[in-house]
Amino acid sequence: MNEPHKYRDHRQMSDLICDNYSLLMVMSRFGLSLGFGDKSVKDVCEAQGVDYRTFLAVANFISEEQYTYSGDENVFSISALMDYLKRAHTYFLDFKLPVIRRKLIESIDCSGSDNIAYLILKFFDEYAKEVRRHMEYENEAVFTYVEKLLEGKLAENYDIATFASKHNQIESKLTELKNIIIKYYPEKRTTTSSMLFFLTSSTANMTLLHTVR
Repeated sequence: MNEPHKYRDHRQMSDLICDNYSLLMVMSRFGLSLGFGDKSVKDVCEAQGVDYRTFLAVANFISEEQYTYSGDENVFSISALMDYLKRAHTYFLDFKLPVIRRKLIESIDCSGSDNIAYLILKFFDEYAKEVRRHMEYENEAVFTYVEKLLEGKLAENYDIATFASKHNQIESKLTELKNIIIKYYPEKRTTTSSMLFFLTSSTANMTLLHTVR
């Protein structure tokens, strides 16, 4: 027997946000605005034209250590999930990646003669380019593929395994960057550990996006 999920449609939306403030970002990516008073999750979503079941699936996935979607697949809105992912792409590319780069520049010492700091920035820029290429590819190819499937049309020249192989390249770039920081950048202050933690936590959201798929 499946255990009930943490968040249900009858709970007040404000309770969800107070319980986990990271859900504010989820709300934003679904296009939900604040100012909902004591309304339930279902009422807030329906008033703003958002599929509440899909919102709850993402909210529970993010908030639960072990999550299994157990609802009727026919009531899960794939189009609503794709809208969420498209907004998440925009946020990560236009805001998150520039912030990470600024933090790296603030944390590393570029005055040394060993060029490790420049190597870190170089690898990060390569990682950022790979992320941008990957997300633009998803927006243009993967989401179009899914939209066609929803219309009952199967693409002959594309399958989801192609997407999976491209995603692995991003994980490889990020792992390589972390290894350079761990192995070769000296711990002169607390900035190196802080930099690594910030890099890991900031990019975890992107990994989570692809796990949702």
